[in-house]
Amino acid sequence: MNRESRDLAFSEFVGARRTHLRRVAYAICGDWHRADDLVQTALVKLYVAWPRIHRDGHEEAYVRTIIVRANIDEHRRPWRREQLGLPDRDQQAPDPLPVEERSALFEALQALPTMQRKVVVLRHWLGLSVAETAQELRISQGTVKSHSSRGLEKLHDALSLAE
Repeated sequence: MNRESRDLAFSEFVGARRTHLRRVAYAICGDWHRADDLVQTALVKLYVAWPRIHRDGHEEAYVRTIIVRANIDEHRRPWRREQLGLPDRDQQAPDPLPVEERSALFEALQALPTMQRKVVVLRHWLGLSVAETAQELRISQGTVKSHSSRGLEKLHDALSLAE
């Protein structure tokens, strides 16, 4: 595959899937700005691996995996654990206004614990199997099932109260 056809195939994939990938990233991390960063990171890594990934036909799975892992890596960064200022003196910044794209479902998703949210998004929004979800998150299939069950129950309760 020459560079021109490689770039064209990559551009077509990005053009067709970028909005969907951004929504997936938002569902994983809960912040549109971080979602944009996660998608950008994933697309850079995809471009580097494009000849191999495109040949195998697993572009979507590869990008999803990178989004999930990049989000995990971001939470492990030491600066995320640091707290600036004095807790008794500094006033907390007000919560940002809800984004116009945010719906009751996304609000309920964001209320879930992190791992439950990831499992629910991968299993029920993206339609991955239990085994695929377990592999992407590097957890057991039983853990996927329990997180899925608990997450769906909490979503049901939250959405029932919203109505």
